[in-house]
Amino acid sequence: MTPPLPPSPLPPDSRQYPVFRGRPSGNESQHRLDFQLMTRIQDTLFIAGRDQVYLVSLRESYRNDITPYRKLTWRSSQADRETCALKGKHRDECHNFIKVLVPRNDDLVFICGTNGFNPMCRYYRLDNLEFDGEEISGLARCPFDAKQTNVALFSEGKLYSATVADFLASDAVIYRSMGDGSALRTIKYDSKWLKEPHFLHAVDYGNYVYFFFREIAAEHNNLGRVVYSRVARVCKSDLGGSQRVLEKHWTSFVKARLNCSVPGESFFYFDVLQSLTDIVTIDGVPSVVGVFTTQLNSIPGSAVCAFSMPDIEKVFEGRFKEQKTPDSVWTPVPDDRLPRPRPGCCAGHGSAESFKSSIEFPDETLQFIKLHPLMDGAVPSVRDEPWVTKTRVRYRLTALAVDNAAGPYKNYTVVFVGSEAGVVLKVLAKTAMSSLNESVLLEEVDAFNTANCVVRIPLSRCERHRTCHK
Repeated sequence: MTPPLPPSPLPPDSRQYPVFRGRPSGNESQHRLDFQLMTRIQDTLFIAGRDQVYLVSLRESYRNDITPYRKLTWRSSQADRETCALKGKHRDECHNFIKVLVPRNDDLVFICGTNGFNPMCRYYRLDNLEFDGEEISGLARCPFDAKQTNVALFSEGKLYSATVADFLASDAVIYRSMGDGSALRTIKYDSKWLKEPHFLHAVDYGNYVYFFFREIAAEHNNLGRVVYSRVARVCKSDLGGSQRVLEKHWTSFVKARLNCSVPGESFFYFDVLQSLTDIVTIDGVPSVVGVFTTQLNSIPGSAVCAFSMPDIEKVFEGRFKEQKTPDSVWTPVPDDRLPRPRPGCCAGHGSAESFKSSIEFPDETLQFIKLHPLMDGAVPSVRDEPWVTKTRVRYRLTALAVDNAAGPYKNYTVVFVGSEAGVVLKVLAKTAMSSLNESVLLEEVDAFNTANCVVRIPLSRCERHRTCHK
């Protein structure tokens, strides 16, 4: 493989490529985009911000432009804005920041906004963006504050959401609602289940929905506020526990640490998950790829790690972790102490194959999972090392996208990693199919120097090089 030639210096690409910053709207003299999220549905890109959702076509004929062909406006009512201000919030916070935008089916999209710290949700038709039905409470489905993280997806007609469910952001919740059956949630105010989590992504895979987040590590309280990255899962068939234990709560909630670290005599950990992809195929295996940073009080650094779904599932079949007294160290639970059926499994499958519903689980199994949601093992990264590491640089890496069919034979994986400084790294990843000894940094793109904008950059920029090696 021919190494790339050094790229020539370029001004920020916001001067070269299409940029979208939002548009003036209504009687406002200026409307900031206040970017919240982007979602692709079919061949349309939905760009959500404050009070607005913009629709941009991704068809070939529109590839060099970011001009919305349609716009949805959803503002908080005057009464909601006044109530928000009475609660002590600044008027700039008392808008409707769009935080949830997920397709329900081929016809409807489900959209939720903070609505002046009174979150609300609506269905809109995908073909014309007309409001369909009635407003729905956004409680436990959408955060109150635009700065709070959240995730949501539909699976089998039910909404799975992860957010905070109160004004003070003290009740973190993973919640299932809508569709058939009663709503389920995590236990309220239980630090063993969730401890100040920042939810970042969710995926539907097999019998489970998986949630990816970072939180304060309860197993390291004696070391202060250490942040760990987690993957948790719940059974899609979960109906909650009995009237005695875990009624209307998950009976299948389990979580494990994600280990993104550089191996050696002393491991160097990147503990703080910032962003994660959907499931992609890497070396023929379904996987997710995340960008991680170091602890705030550590050496500044960032890394990109991949995790296979089989490795994640394997950890959930391993030992559980427990703390026998509030001040004792956390240790693995011996296998001979596990009740039957195995805690965390789905009714009708595995050791719970004879149970029609989680409601029928014995109290012993339900009581165990209530007290032991944490697995002892950590999920290893693919090949036990990061694809990319950056330390002692002027910016942190915070977002990424993966092209797993790059190159003339569609057999290379290229990762685009975004930073808080507006620099995007383009990296040829070290995978089994690439046969690389290490990942290769192809270029650094100075993508933008303006906050709250969307920039469209091509995957390849061969015109920058004197000779293009394909």
